[in-house]
Amino acid sequence: MPEPTEIMIVTGSVVARPETLDEILAASLEHVRRSRAEPGCISHAVHQDVEDEHRVVFFERWADRASLDDHFRVPASADVVQTVTRLAAQPPSMVIYQASTSA
Repeated sequence: MPEPTEIMIVTGSVVARPETLDEILAASLEHVRRSRAEPGCISHAVHQDVEDEHRVVFFERWADRASLDDHFRVPASADVVQTVTRLAAQPPSMVIYQASTSA
């Protein structure tokens, strides 16, 4: 039986003001596409909530905490947080989980 592998999972969301939704979606998609190329990124996605079209949801998986910490240190990551926060109807949320998986 394979040994469990530890991964980091990040979930987040932001609610856009109606007039800023397109700008938040564009900034989010650019961020996701850039982040996918970073070392340790297993997956990085952004979704629009089907029950609330103004809510944008992020789901990320990282190989380890060091890779996630490196991601947070990328200047473009901080820039997108500032942009999304400025355009949001309320403060964005983010939760980080450490999970085990068997490969």
